[in-house]
Amino acid sequence: MASVAPGPLPLQGTSKEASSSSPEDALIFVGISLLLGIASRHLLRGTRVPYTIALLILGVALGSLEYGTHNGLGRLGDSIRIWARINPNLLLFGFLPALLFESSFAMEVHQIKRCMVQMLLLAGPGVLISTFFLGAVLKFTFPYGWNWKISLLLGGLLSATDPVAVVALLKDLGASKKLNTIIEGESLMNDGTAIVVYQLFYKMVIGESLNVAGIVKFLSQVTLGAVAVGVAFGIASVLWLGFIFNDTVIEITLTLAVSYIVFYTAQDGAEVSGVLAVMTLGMFYAAFARTAFKGDSQKSLHYFWEMVAYIANTLIFILSGVVIAEGILNNYEHFERHGSSWGYLILLYVFVQLSRIVVVGLLYPFLCYFGYGLNWKEAIILIWSGLRGAVALALSLSFKSSSDNFDQAFLGQEVGILFVFFTGGIVFLTLIINGSTAQFFLHLLDMDKLSATKIRILNYTKYEMLNKALEAFGGLVDDEELGPPADWSTVQRRITCLNNLDGEWAHPHNVPESENYLQPMNFKDTRIRLLNGVQSAYWGMLEEGRINQTTANLLMQSVDEAMDVVSNEALCDWKSLKHSVHLPSYYKYLQLSRLPHRIITYFVVQRLESACYICAAFLRAHRIARRHLHEFIGGSEIASCVINESTEQEEEARKFLADVRATFPEVLRVVKTRQVTYSILKHLSDYLQNLKRVGLLEEKEMLHLDDAVQTDLKKLLRNPPLVKMPRIGDLTSAHPMLGALSSSVCAPLVSSTKETTKFRGVALYKEGSKSNGIWLISLGVVKWESKRLKNRHSLHPTFTHGSTLGLYEVLIGKPYICDMITDSVVHCFFIETEKILSLFKSDPAIEDFLWQESAIVISKILLPQIFEKMGMPELRCLVAERSTMKNYISGEVIEIKPNYVGFLLEGFLRPREAQQELIASPAALLLSFTDLSSSFLDSSGVSNASFCHQGSSYQVETRARIIFFDIGTTEAEGALQQRSASWISQSMEPLRTHSREHGGLLSWPESFYKARSHHQSPNEDERKSNHLSAKAMELSIYGSMVNDVRRGYRNFRRNSQGYPSHSYSYPRVPSRPSNARPLLSVQSEGGSTNMRLGSRDYSRLAPLPPLPVRKPKKKVVHDESSDESGGEEIIIRIDSPSALSFRQTSENLFLPNEEDVKIREAAFITRLFGSNSALVCNLVLVH
Repeated sequence: MASVAPGPLPLQGTSKEASSSSPEDALIFVGISLLLGIASRHLLRGTRVPYTIALLILGVALGSLEYGTHNGLGRLGDSIRIWARINPNLLLFGFLPALLFESSFAMEVHQIKRCMVQMLLLAGPGVLISTFFLGAVLKFTFPYGWNWKISLLLGGLLSATDPVAVVALLKDLGASKKLNTIIEGESLMNDGTAIVVYQLFYKMVIGESLNVAGIVKFLSQVTLGAVAVGVAFGIASVLWLGFIFNDTVIEITLTLAVSYIVFYTAQDGAEVSGVLAVMTLGMFYAAFARTAFKGDSQKSLHYFWEMVAYIANTLIFILSGVVIAEGILNNYEHFERHGSSWGYLILLYVFVQLSRIVVVGLLYPFLCYFGYGLNWKEAIILIWSGLRGAVALALSLSFKSSSDNFDQAFLGQEVGILFVFFTGGIVFLTLIINGSTAQFFLHLLDMDKLSATKIRILNYTKYEMLNKALEAFGGLVDDEELGPPADWSTVQRRITCLNNLDGEWAHPHNVPESENYLQPMNFKDTRIRLLNGVQSAYWGMLEEGRINQTTANLLMQSVDEAMDVVSNEALCDWKSLKHSVHLPSYYKYLQLSRLPHRIITYFVVQRLESACYICAAFLRAHRIARRHLHEFIGGSEIASCVINESTEQEEEARKFLADVRATFPEVLRVVKTRQVTYSILKHLSDYLQNLKRVGLLEEKEMLHLDDAVQTDLKKLLRNPPLVKMPRIGDLTSAHPMLGALSSSVCAPLVSSTKETTKFRGVALYKEGSKSNGIWLISLGVVKWESKRLKNRHSLHPTFTHGSTLGLYEVLIGKPYICDMITDSVVHCFFIETEKILSLFKSDPAIEDFLWQESAIVISKILLPQIFEKMGMPELRCLVAERSTMKNYISGEVIEIKPNYVGFLLEGFLRPREAQQELIASPAALLLSFTDLSSSFLDSSGVSNASFCHQGSSYQVETRARIIFFDIGTTEAEGALQQRSASWISQSMEPLRTHSREHGGLLSWPESFYKARSHHQSPNEDERKSNHLSAKAMELSIYGSMVNDVRRGYRNFRRNSQGYPSHSYSYPRVPSRPSNARPLLSVQSEGGSTNMRLGSRDYSRLAPLPPLPVRKPKKKVVHDESSDESGGEEIIIRIDSPSALSFRQTSENLFLPNEEDVKIREAAFITRLFGSNSALVCNLVLVH
């Protein structure tokens, strides 16, 4: 199947023509055709006549002048003859690829998906029904004695609704998007299937024998093979497109080249349908490569393909008219002998329309059921839009050229002439009659009218345009050159679009009671407008670099799916994004596989990163769309309801980002880093372009500087920052429990530690199960549940980074006392019971330390009313600074001091006030006259809990271990500790906020500012265990940086003898004169160009002294959404708009006094540790 027909047609018809014309004459026809196309489009603009019909008539006129007169048209006539004798294969190969790709690439993917079944029904069974119907009527009603094979061959040829003609018509008519998709998609597909059917019957006509199996094999090969070729070339070219960066010319050329290569490879190389292959390629590009073209590239691509389609349509329709005229006038003698052929042409046109009615009628129930459905009005338009065009004409010419070479009596030259005559006549009649009256049918069926809702919106917009015009006129000032502006009445007369406004101003949503039926339509219209705004925001974020192509495709697909149900449901575009945000269910099988754990962690982190991009873009796009909708329509009831629907959708996205912010902050940091880096580079590129535009830089200078920026952009897109998970040794050493132990003691534990990642909803252990080991939480959130423990006071029963779960049960040898279930993706370590017990028995100090470590979890479980608001750093500080643990022997009496809470870790007690049952471990011990309101306890809750007991004294029944926490503090103690840190500038104190259960991670209550000397250990073992607890506290706060704090502080003190003007490690942008204009800055929506660092004021601080490592000076850019800032709204907040500018600094030189040295020390520590700066200062003072 190297070509549609084996016998090519010669380029020139006679030797006389060959001698009198030259090849370059062919260009004359191209130029004249384009001029006629320009004139037709210009003159017919605003009319209801499609310009393609005018082109066909002009082509028939040109052909008639050349072939119907004796003198001809000179060299123009020679050019017309060259094109009229064009090889049919060259006609298909030259025009079809570009037209098919442009049409399929312009279609919307979501519309294609919804209408795919309808298009397949019309292009598959529909073509076969039409072929056999037309073949039967040709066999029984036409007097030419054709057999079934020839009749079916012409029937298949006439069953192709030509995409070139249909698409050109639909662009002029402006029908609904759904109907356009069905008709255009059907024409694209059944054009390919009709060619396949034509080739099948052509093989039968020339004598090849095919059985049923051979027919099925042939049809499946040419159709499925075409789809495979289109997809293969689509994947390869899209991957290649990803390596092209900011080169619009190459990107557009690639799309043009690949469309022709696919058609040639499929049609000639693979012997499959080239039409279906190019159509598949175009749809593949529409689905996966549309977002690859951004900004100017997208506009250039659109204009380029629009121009290609216009030129191809112009040439092919004029050429079709010429071929029709040539086919009739060159065979005039035949039609004189067979004058009835004209009547049979009219009859055939009627049969073609009847075949279309039969096809749509038989398939109508299925067309109504699938996709968007189909009503009777749309069915009429679908029947009437069955145009035939250049494809059918090219096939008939191909058959004519083949019939001239056959010797069979039934397949002579006359049959080829009739094929061209009937095909050309049907093409002419369908274009002239159906094409010119399609607009009339649309108007007759009221399908071209605007709805009442849209009319009210348009009238409202006209009045808004008038207001904007008045605002613009009022904002004009006197021109320095031309003086004051003209008067408004003169200007208004020139703005005719704002004159003669119909009716009075009325809000589109304020409808009278008699028109209440419009309210559902208003809701639908408002939702669609907001979703359109959301989709537009997604395109803007893609251009800004906030999202990548994959994320943009998912987000835009969610909007398309939400638009399908806006009539019956509230906004629901978040629904289709859920599966992309949450970890899919099949991820749990990764843990069961034998893949290395780091590979599993990589997949999980990449999924979280993609989900963060989706959530942040979703929140930002809806915020932008709501603002625009409110500014346009105002606060009407309908608009407010739709805005509320949009706001309600954001809850889950915000919750997801909050969870990731608490569990995997590294992911958000990488996302924000990429966004800010891209924004800065785009800002620099725009700045250079602006300098060139205003004439301050020459083009070569601009290109020289911009090349470096573009190189950085390319590196950022191809090698974006990644979340790097630390090694297991670093994670275990950073965990407070393991990191506090010496390396010799910790090494055996680390070697036997099992690293794992658990997904949300997985139970680490169950209540009542045997305690087989402990779990060390590295990243993530774990919540506890229990049937025995009354945790109704616990609003957020969770444990986060640094927690040691199951340790108490392992030490005491009892089953687990509660369920521990992951509340997010959790990265953790598991250590078996035997390893812990061997460590437990190795050293008394380690034994006490492990008991203290277990008390942290027990305190949050037994008394959530007091301890759940404390983060792990606060609880470890409580253990290290304000706790006392002691072993008691049988018979001893224990007194509960005021402001103390005790926890019975092992043993049994009995209250002395009343003979009650024994108190077994674990248990919380409270003073009997404790002020319940001050300790946040509910008396009813305490009395009913079997694990909480009140009393002033207890008697030890057996050997018991109890740890006491001092939970009270006086104002004097707090004031004293605050005075000890008074050298820290109050303006540098970080803003402390609490975010649900994770809020305390970076906060430090003033009640814990207590000196270590208040609790001196009485013996060496207790001093050693307290030292381990203190080190665990430091690791809980600073992680593995705890050693760098002391080392960095000592180096800072050692190197602060000199006082240079500024730090070399923190270089600054050189100051500019006060009267100099600042650099141009780029500002995203909602942002401010005036940058500030968090909420602190550093204006009074002297420049920092140099750090140990000297680095070359380089400019820095401050971002107000830095990850190091203390407030919750500033930590990550990747859905907030970026505000970028270049900050100016001063370089005042002065010698600081001792107080300035302290201020610089505080500023240095603050730069290192952000919100924990006060804690570090206090810690350094203590050490």
